[in-house]
Amino acid sequence: MTHQQNDQLLTTDELADYLAIPKGTIYRWRTTGVGPPSIRLGKHLRFWQKEVDAWLETRRNPEFAGQA
Repeated sequence: MTHQQNDQLLTTDELADYLAIPKGTIYRWRTTGVGPPSIRLGKHLRFWQKEVDAWLETRRNPEFAGQA
């Protein structure tokens, strides 16, 4: 996904693919309050990609932030 598309809503499956992690990890993060912000639409869970990207930036290790 490109930065031009970062204003879209992601499903739990799409977020798991985007982060390359199991879907169960996302649910665990949500229940413990450590994951990216989510939106509940009825029985569906969605994530703004821009908020996921911002959350990822907060998780960056400062020791490696200057390295690319």
